[in-house]
Amino acid sequence: MRRTTRARTGLSALLVAASLGLGATPAGASDAPLAPAPAPAPDAAALHALDAAVERALGDDSAGTYVDAETGELVVTVTTEAAAAKVRAAGATPRHVRRDAARLDAAVAALEARAKIAGTSWGLDPRTNQIAVEADSSVSARDMARLHKVAASLDGAVRVTRVPGVFTREVAGGDAIYGGGSRCSAAFNVTKNGVRYFLTAGHCTNISSTWAATSGGASVGVREGTSFPTNDYGLVRYTDTANTPGSVTLHNGSFQDIASAADAVVGQSLKKSGSTTKVTSGTVTAVNVTVNYSDGPVYGMVRTTACSAGGDSGGAHFAGSVALGIHSGSSGCTGTNGSAIHQPVREALAAYGVNVY
Repeated sequence: MRRTTRARTGLSALLVAASLGLGATPAGASDAPLAPAPAPAPDAAALHALDAAVERALGDDSAGTYVDAETGELVVTVTTEAAAAKVRAAGATPRHVRRDAARLDAAVAALEARAKIAGTSWGLDPRTNQIAVEADSSVSARDMARLHKVAASLDGAVRVTRVPGVFTREVAGGDAIYGGGSRCSAAFNVTKNGVRYFLTAGHCTNISSTWAATSGGASVGVREGTSFPTNDYGLVRYTDTANTPGSVTLHNGSFQDIASAADAVVGQSLKKSGSTTKVTSGTVTAVNVTVNYSDGPVYGMVRTTACSAGGDSGGAHFAGSVALGIHSGSSGCTGTNGSAIHQPVREALAAYGVNVY
């Protein structure tokens, strides 16, 4: 289902031995501010707890939250002094903006109705109080003109940027988790009623019902659920639950324990672990992102600047011990500047009734 701007995301020894990994990334915008170097990262668990508390207190009275790049503080956009008072009471920093959540939702609805073009994506950038649209290199000049026309009719609520590359789901042939002749990555180990599973991308689990740790190897898991397009998550049940720790490989012999899950906040730093590009770092640039892939749209995604490539699909996006998302795709990577998109992990956890551990 389409979401509004208010919507907000360890592996077995067998998979680790097969270099299985986890992933994320997205890029800049023409009239967006230049991205400053991230501030020292606040404690991820504390940040997400504060963000959740603010969201409960304000609901639609906020047009989004973000982490200030210079101070590391959580900033909450508001349009009324009453809402600002609630923000200060919660311990965050209010910032008055021109457009409320309803106006930004209306802008998203206009894009859905009048500019749903393959090769585009859009999402909320609360730092500029806008919906940030990206159009990849496959979008024609005629469609770019159409995008700009729609944006111009929305009184500054939408900005449009052309980005290099093409938005693609990043499945490839190689090593990691294998199914249906394709390679993906696994994200997070999860559990339900004592049964252990792992999460990966839905466009991966659509491909095959069985998954192996090596190409042509024995099955290590069977598909229990899949959702793509609209969403991009899938669930695989382990057929052998020995040595299935709740951690993410860092591809250097060490691992990151995962203790909780949360939704990403614009401006926060994160890491992506994937079987192709291994561990890359980035910053969240937009939430509630729609990506119009050639084979169907996905909604409620998160855009980052982490690098990724084919085979990283299904990998993990995380901040410290907090699970954030499941890698979906990107429009490519230039140097260290990427464009990865992730599916918020909390939505997948809720859909399947599973938990990280």
